[in-house]
Amino acid sequence: NGSVFGKDQPIILVLLDITPMMGVLDGVLMELQDCALPLLKDVIATDKEEVAFKDLDVAILVGSMPRRDGMERKDLLKANVKIFKSQGAALDKYAKKSVKVIVVGNPANTNCLTASKSAPSIPKENFSCLTRLDHNRAKAQVALKLGVTSEDVKNVIIWGNHSSTQYPDVNHAKVKLQGKEVGVYEALKNDSWLKGEFITTVQQRGAAVIKARKLSSAMSAAKAICDHIRDIWFGTPEGEFVSMG
Repeated sequence: NGSVFGKDQPIILVLLDITPMMGVLDGVLMELQDCALPLLKDVIATDKEEVAFKDLDVAILVGSMPRRDGMERKDLLKANVKIFKSQGAALDKYAKKSVKVIVVGNPANTNCLTASKSAPSIPKENFSCLTRLDHNRAKAQVALKLGVTSEDVKNVIIWGNHSSTQYPDVNHAKVKLQGKEVGVYEALKNDSWLKGEFITTVQQRGAAVIKARKLSSAMSAAKAICDHIRDIWFGTPEGEFVSMG
């Protein structure tokens, strides 16, 4: 719809999935066609890495093995190393060297490192992973508390991994109140909330969504990916910063 690469940039979507899921992918393909999106020039659905990664400008790696009951973190890492080694190698072989790679599948930081190490001919600064969802969550919590929109809050920072050990930091954050920008601490005058409940709410928001929805974040994660890529593509406005892993 133009919210990532701009309203006049046609795009070709390449969708990669594992072979048993190709039927489901065909359903996604039909839905995309039925959206009649004016900028969508073509959609290629495939289970072959050499097709999926050919000449890419942007790669969004969302596929990772989810942690299941009784699985230890090391089991999860082992399964994911295989996926991201293979996709990193395919990027190295088939994609443009200028490709921007955004890793979403968790553990995102480790998966991103694996993909980057497996693609030695692509500059490592072309690899980033998603912490924008946490960034947006932090902005939204501050906005809700102050009764403003998220658009009025800027320069929150997410330090660390996309996990419950992250640190959402509002020390540099600003909020627009009555037309002028003030620091969040000054605007809220509620240090105990900012140093306590705010941090735990952002850290545990993903789990709270799963508890309520019985499924993990979908729409908010997709929106965060769009925000992340748009800011890589166009840059951020002067004096503003965003979080990326």
